[in-house]
Amino acid sequence: MAMIFEFVVQGAQMILVLALAPLLIGFIRKVKAQLLRRRGPSIFQPYRDLLRLMRKEVVLADNASWLFRSAPYIIFGATWVAASLVPTFGTGLMFNWSADLIAVTALLGSARFFLALAGMDVGTSFGGIGSSRETMFASIAEPAMIMIVFVVALIDGSTQLTEIAAHMLAHVELRVSLGLALIGLVIVAIAENGRIPVDNPATHLELTMVHEAMVLEYSGRHLAVIELAAAMKLLLYFSLVACIFVPWGLAPHGADFGAMTFGAAAYVIKLAVGGFLLALFEISTAKMRVFRVPDFLGAALMLGLLGTLLLFVSRSL
Repeated sequence: MAMIFEFVVQGAQMILVLALAPLLIGFIRKVKAQLLRRRGPSIFQPYRDLLRLMRKEVVLADNASWLFRSAPYIIFGATWVAASLVPTFGTGLMFNWSADLIAVTALLGSARFFLALAGMDVGTSFGGIGSSRETMFASIAEPAMIMIVFVVALIDGSTQLTEIAAHMLAHVELRVSLGLALIGLVIVAIAENGRIPVDNPATHLELTMVHEAMVLEYSGRHLAVIELAAAMKLLLYFSLVACIFVPWGLAPHGADFGAMTFGAAAYVIKLAVGGFLLALFEISTAKMRVFRVPDFLGAALMLGLLGTLLLFVSRSL
């Protein structure tokens, strides 16, 4: 009976991240519109957009290979697994033993790799430009992410997210290194999700777009799957910040249904606060030139290196 309950709880987390991802996108769009004194679309509009795309016919280029057809599902699968591994409302789930920061980073890197390949597969100029830019940004974002992982691992003694959350709950303290890691993770999250000031997901300006350039040739259900994967990727970074830096409300191992319900409610509140802060940041910041993005990501890498250096220096004193 306990095994069945664990399966149900783990399945509930997988469904939760899948269901909340479009809602998070709709909430951010609604908040941005309200802050700009516009009415804005409904927070449920992303669900309608996905359903409309699922009903449309898929249009493929004549020279599209099997990779172009398979990439959306590979990207979706890798992103969904990564998002489901990050603890959301509880830390004692069945597959939390595999919720490792390095594994999550590797899954995101795999999804990015196939997206870049799909952008180049058809041979259009926009797809090639988007893939080259994505690869250039990833060459800085991934080392920055690894340095942030090192900072967290040196403080908590593990890269396993369940142990990190438990350590943060048991040792509430202010650390400069953690602050630097948090800022660096936010920078990486903004760049990885193509948000302002790195990219503008609401436009298709060919001179600046990155993510949209790689998926410009997709349509129908393929585009719907990719858009849903992008929404889950944004949710994943929100979940990482909540799990590592704001773990309060997470249900411990062996918790009952009431504790998990409270954890789910706390998780939704964290998403709402994070979505509001992201919307406020985006309307307060202008989009930067694409050639300045490496400097922006380089700041995250330097913050990770500085945080690691401070930890080594403080322990040697």
